[in-house]
Amino acid sequence: MDAPRRVITGLDSQQRSSVLFDEPASMVIWSTEQTPADNTSTADTGGGAFHFPTSGTLFVFSDFPPGQGSPMHATDTIDYLVVVAGEITFITETGETLLRAGDVLVDRGSMHAWRNDGDQTCRIINVLSPAHPAGKGATVAGKVDI
Repeated sequence: MDAPRRVITGLDSQQRSSVLFDEPASMVIWSTEQTPADNTSTADTGGGAFHFPTSGTLFVFSDFPPGQGSPMHATDTIDYLVVVAGEITFITETGETLLRAGDVLVDRGSMHAWRNDGDQTCRIINVLSPAHPAGKGATVAGKVDI
């Protein structure tokens, strides 16, 4: 599966609205250092290592090939997810929910895991924003190699 296209707007040197970046995305599509975000820079804040934000936001995509998934984990973030291709099983401590392309999920820092039982790669688009801990809080934090 090819990386999604990343189109990022901003202001050119004459302060006119323009497209600053139009290219295939890396896993980290965009990030901000604070909220509210500073939209005045022309710097590219995409790319780089996946990290759990402690301020600002992180906009990422994740691909889960057939037979792949993740261990159980929790984060100190609120995550807004959209399944854009395939299907994936979202696992909590009390059960499992099958999500298909077009489904959305808001994960509020709960213990969870992912598992792709399907026959095609599942792609999830995710926006992470810092949140107060839920339950015992994060089991993973900081920069993570994914």
